[in-house]
Amino acid sequence: MSTATASSIDKATWLDLYRRMLVIRKTELQLAKSHQRGLVHGACHTYVGQEAVAVGVLAHFGPRDMVFSTHRGHGHALAKGMPPEDLIAELYGRVTGCSRGRGGSMHLFAPEIGMMGTSGIVGPCILQAAGAGYTFKLKHDDAVAAAFFGDGAVNNGAFHEGLNLASIYKLPVLFVCENNQYATEVPFKYSAGNPQVASRGGAYGIPGVEVDGNDLPAVYAAAQSAVERARRGLGPTLIECRTYRTRPHAEGMTDFTYRSRDEVDQWKNRCPIARSREALIEAFGDEEDAEGAWLDEIEDDVTAEVEQAHSQAVEAAYPAAEDSATHVFAAPRGEAPSPPPRFAPDVREKTFVEATVEALRDAIERNSTAFVMGEGVGERGGNFKTTDGLYKLFGAARVCDTPISERGFVGLACGAAMSGSRPVVDFMFADFILDAAGEIINQIAKVQYMSNGRIAMPVVLRGCIGVGHSAATHHSGSYYSMYGHFPGLKVVVPSTPYDAKGLFAEALAGDDPVLFLEHRELLTVKGHVPEPGYRIPFGQATIVREGGSVTIVALAQMVHKSLAAAETLAAQGISVELIDPRTVAPLDVDAILKSVAKTGRLLIVDETFGPFGLGAEIAASVADRGFDDLDAPVKRLNGKHAPTPYSPALENNNVPHTDDIVGAVQDLMAE
Repeated sequence: MSTATASSIDKATWLDLYRRMLVIRKTELQLAKSHQRGLVHGACHTYVGQEAVAVGVLAHFGPRDMVFSTHRGHGHALAKGMPPEDLIAELYGRVTGCSRGRGGSMHLFAPEIGMMGTSGIVGPCILQAAGAGYTFKLKHDDAVAAAFFGDGAVNNGAFHEGLNLASIYKLPVLFVCENNQYATEVPFKYSAGNPQVASRGGAYGIPGVEVDGNDLPAVYAAAQSAVERARRGLGPTLIECRTYRTRPHAEGMTDFTYRSRDEVDQWKNRCPIARSREALIEAFGDEEDAEGAWLDEIEDDVTAEVEQAHSQAVEAAYPAAEDSATHVFAAPRGEAPSPPPRFAPDVREKTFVEATVEALRDAIERNSTAFVMGEGVGERGGNFKTTDGLYKLFGAARVCDTPISERGFVGLACGAAMSGSRPVVDFMFADFILDAAGEIINQIAKVQYMSNGRIAMPVVLRGCIGVGHSAATHHSGSYYSMYGHFPGLKVVVPSTPYDAKGLFAEALAGDDPVLFLEHRELLTVKGHVPEPGYRIPFGQATIVREGGSVTIVALAQMVHKSLAAAETLAAQGISVELIDPRTVAPLDVDAILKSVAKTGRLLIVDETFGPFGLGAEIAASVADRGFDDLDAPVKRLNGKHAPTPYSPALENNNVPHTDDIVGAVQDLMAE
């Protein structure tokens, strides 16, 4: 661990930094008053007392450099160049706010100035900044990313995974810990086995620097060194800034149940703005006014600026109510050309996984910022050969092996997508995705919405699903019903090599996050796959088999079992129409309704659990919109509502088979 020392700062720079700190302080005090008046509709986490950190670090950032922050991010936004009115209007819930009224205190987005977002969840900013660093690395850009976080985050898994990833890839990132002594109300000295945050950098092979966070020149000097190091390609730096928030965790909260007034007063006496004022007068006061009247003029100017910003924010309109559900997904780029015929004399046969490798290769060739991350995807080619041969073609930066760090590299992928890359995360098994569920649901799925459509999220998350091979309960899950529930996510489940290539190409070409889930039992299945690249639009089901007696809706492996059942039923005079939705979200309900209108009967065959699942959604939609077309109740055939067991005898009993489907259709026809 090292300690930075103050460096000489010229007068013009000093005055600029001093003014920036005043802008933060005055804006925060205005917001505290506005919270008391009810103008702030939700939480208000002020930055009072910590101004030297944001200003000292971001003084070295230019327009291309990016900032990722946490719930206490007002100071970072203002120091990065956000006008006070944009911040104030956001907390007032106005349409002129930086997030157009969608975020409030904890969710500040201004990608136009490199303020890439703040999060109400502790830790994701660390991973996202690493992702931006990965984008800069791919682009051979000397830009730098910064993650600001509190002491509470250093006990979170995101901290450890993020620092490790940034270290092994030598990413241009500053990890800035604002150690203000308390995580909400929990003292850091209690919650940390090692309370020296800077020393933790050594565990990951990166420099750790501890500075007095209320000493502006010390922060400025430490950040200057770290930024220069990052721009030279030498990797990340961890900076621990020891500071203190002198207002409550959030406005309106009780403050003195966990800390004393004396403690707060002691830190108020170490105010970074007061200390900077004294230093300015000492260094430059003889030139003009030893009492600092020239600094009073700056303060008066800032006061007037903030008052005007408040007045304008109060007068601004609220967002239109009808815009509450816009920008959940990216705007369409235009329709893709129609895919080639599924069957043709000259169409080759490829396995399911070979078809996806072709689509992935084409995408990486087409876009210089497309890359794949996952365990064993590099030279080995992936556990299921999902990246076979791509490492030799594109190298380690584009086909990148990772440590076992699912939350880490998913969060990194989020930041990479936010900053202009097109990441593909290969999970091997979709069960492993659950370790990163928070990054997917709270971050990846919501960034486009919270940024009011100004930040795209072109990330593809792929992994194997499904029961088989005695893989037991941690390698057999599917989870598509769960992910389909969340706005902002698209969920794709192909059943054939032809569909796999076309749907994967569509996922790789879009600007939305996609869960691409591949049934393990289908990876080696062969089928017709055209050689030229093609895309299959999402939300368009396919009719696998036409019929007139009963409609079966099935996904993935169940499509093949249902097709076999249809052959058996045809010999009994029962004509099955088999619908494969191909995508769970969006779901092509119209195609299902059209089929039910013809057959009058519906069976949904789903390998996953029945309660709260895909079958329930389809059944409800048909009951709502197609009830009059039904000649019998909608029936569902699902796997057992139990974890997947290991023994083949138990495993086979937990999923539907062809005979089960035949019996279910026979029962339905008897209704």
